[in-house]
Amino acid sequence: MSVTPDRSHSSLGGLALAALGIVYGDIGTSPLYAFKEAFHGSHALAVSEANVLAALSAFFWAMMLIISLKYVWIVLKYDNDGEGGVLALTALAHRTASHAPRLATLVIGAGVFAAALFYGDAIITPAISVLSAVEGLAVAAPQFERLIVPITIGILVTLFLIQKHGTSRVGTLFGPVTLIWFATLAVLGLQSIIQTPHVLAAIDPRHAVSFALDHPHAAFLLLSAVFLALTGGEALYADMGHFGARAVRVAWYGLVCPALLINYFGQGALVLRDPTAAENPFYLLAPDWFVFPLIGLATAATVIASQATISGAYSMTLQASRLGYLPRVRILHTSDSERGQIYIPSVNWLMLLSVVLLVLEFGSSAALAAAYGIAVSGTMIITTVLTIFVTLAAAARFRLPIVACLGLFALLECVFFSSNLTKIAAGGWFPMLLGALIFVALTSWKEGSQLVAEQRRKIDVPMEGFLCGPHPDVPRVAGTAVYLTSDTSVVPSALFHNLKHYKVMHEQTVFLHVINEEIPYVANADRLRLTRLAPETYQLDVHFGFREEPDLPMALEGVTRFGLTFEPMMTTYFVARSVIGDGPGALPRWRCVLFSWMTRQAEGAATYFRLPANQVVELGTQVLL
Repeated sequence: MSVTPDRSHSSLGGLALAALGIVYGDIGTSPLYAFKEAFHGSHALAVSEANVLAALSAFFWAMMLIISLKYVWIVLKYDNDGEGGVLALTALAHRTASHAPRLATLVIGAGVFAAALFYGDAIITPAISVLSAVEGLAVAAPQFERLIVPITIGILVTLFLIQKHGTSRVGTLFGPVTLIWFATLAVLGLQSIIQTPHVLAAIDPRHAVSFALDHPHAAFLLLSAVFLALTGGEALYADMGHFGARAVRVAWYGLVCPALLINYFGQGALVLRDPTAAENPFYLLAPDWFVFPLIGLATAATVIASQATISGAYSMTLQASRLGYLPRVRILHTSDSERGQIYIPSVNWLMLLSVVLLVLEFGSSAALAAAYGIAVSGTMIITTVLTIFVTLAAAARFRLPIVACLGLFALLECVFFSSNLTKIAAGGWFPMLLGALIFVALTSWKEGSQLVAEQRRKIDVPMEGFLCGPHPDVPRVAGTAVYLTSDTSVVPSALFHNLKHYKVMHEQTVFLHVINEEIPYVANADRLRLTRLAPETYQLDVHFGFREEPDLPMALEGVTRFGLTFEPMMTTYFVARSVIGDGPGALPRWRCVLFSWMTRQAEGAATYFRLPANQVVELGTQVLL
């Protein structure tokens, strides 16, 4: 769910409060399972004072370096016109590398692969978060343990079913509920630390370093559990555009980071007092009377975290479509006031199916933890590399020190990624396989679209020759014809077929070209650009940012400043649709089949651009690949 700061919140405090629910939902629920995984997971450490202090030290310094320093302090500075996220960073890096085509291709490929990995994380997050919350039933009432999976599936199905209704009403509760959640984390952790204060010795990094030197193999495996505490880090950057970097920083340093660390140290203190508590240290922190309320609060927090992830998947799909890596998809806007609140039915149902299958297959948060982390660590590495690239190309004052820090982070993240690779056989193959499949789909659509454009250029009539050639014998009919075109150098195929079959032209002809910019939003003053090509013939360029709704009728209201008018009853929009057929084999046959299938799933241009149905004429043309 996106929040537009200037309309929804007027103060930094309000923005920081809203950011709690949207930005920090994922990382905020990691105490439910991260520390437990270190001592009760597939690579569990023996519970001893030295091991607990070493693990806590690793948690503390990993969070300080990767989240507090890298993401919150450095990476948030690298915005693309206020927007963050790996695709926004990829677009920024692409503009920086535009002078070197090979380098630009490599940059784009890395960014698209990171975006593909994001979907693997987006599917696992709701499953592991809600499962870990509901598993508190096994602590409060062991007889209900068999109901954990059915209850989890019921919550998740309900969550996905309500997406089409929007989240504006419940969204107002996200910030306050998450505020209560983080306050609860801090209180539970603090009361445990007070009982065992010497747990604070883990702040000394020598505990982690000594453990790594004495037990390198165990330390390497421990990192996969430590990384679970960092898995929401990418969301800090991806969601910065909703609230601004300053609000995200205030929320992190002012509440989120202290609350998380206090809770982790509280869990460590509990395990030092009672080693058997390692089975579920989060819920065992709470007094008996508070376990059931804590389960309810944890479930609410994990639903909020899942909502943020689902909305992130919608936003990522929208951005990928804007940048040409996915076909047009059906997008429904669920709010009259908030532009970012969208619902994509196809993504919603695919995610629901995947999440339910994950819960049924793995059955517990501990089992899912084995699959969690690989996709996020891969995305983190790519984000760091792209940030280094942009930094080197910029004339920043502290460029070299920043690059040195980022290089250190990249090295550390590679170690985390290597540690997570040990989870491949236990389920880590799933996000990697899913990411690879999505990457193939994204790149196949991009390459196929480029090949379609090339094929059409071979058979289409050059625009220059068409404009220079006289057309005295072609009858003119009243009204305006608006031809949507993706290539302004050739005559739109719809016009070509009009002349070939109907042998008529309209009194006024407009070639409309939609340009998706690599910036999030385009100012209204820069929205339209009109060029007069010939008497009563114009080219109209309409610019949209990759975060904007491509509403052509609304955008075309601005043509009045050029002296043009589009009378609804006298204007016809002509749209061409390509039908893919077997051709000379520019694409491998399997990719051609995939591209053809994706073409059939694409939303029609008329619906996508919100053209009035009673003013649209659609003509099909066959393209061979």
